[in-house]
Amino acid sequence: MHIPTGRPIELVMTSEDVIHDFSVPAFRIKHDVLPDRYETLWFTVTRPGTYSLYCTQFCGLDHSKMVGEVVALAPSEFQSWLADNGASATLAADGEIVFMRYGCSGCHGGNGTGGSDVQSTVRAPSLEGLYGSPVPLSDGSVVIADDRYLHDSMVRPQSQIVAGYAPIMPSFAGQIGEEDLLKLIAYIKSLASQRPE
Repeated sequence: MHIPTGRPIELVMTSEDVIHDFSVPAFRIKHDVLPDRYETLWFTVTRPGTYSLYCTQFCGLDHSKMVGEVVALAPSEFQSWLADNGASATLAADGEIVFMRYGCSGCHGGNGTGGSDVQSTVRAPSLEGLYGSPVPLSDGSVVIADDRYLHDSMVRPQSQIVAGYAPIMPSFAGQIGEEDLLKLIAYIKSLASQRPE
């Protein structure tokens, strides 16, 4: 993992199998990473260098192979590294591509406006301005549309059905990997500034 120094870094982590642990002893950070749950960790590195990272939770036979490095670069060196490694598109831009590839635009519209069927009835809620907003559910409760809610809406859509909509959202569990789910969430977050008036 390459990061710039002097800038707060947010990691959003999840496990696809068992409990793992993200640990960088040099930073004095250690954080559990759980299956089917997003965990957030913030840290700032002040000195350039290469730092070892480990999984410190015994997680199976290959636990000893779960190691890596955090390469902290001065901001100008980090920008050069990004340019050299083809990291030009943002996570949200990649998410828009995933959104179209999986057919999300068929119900939610290409710009998050909510799709409709031939009878012109809205089949799905709008995604514009969704992130960070309260969402009324069919059971009368209200949740905030955060990372966890968006993730669950894609992999366990029947667990929280939006009030006023039929429970027709298909589950993408096992069809969309966590990397693409994170891209989709970043795209939906980018639509937060397009909150309808």
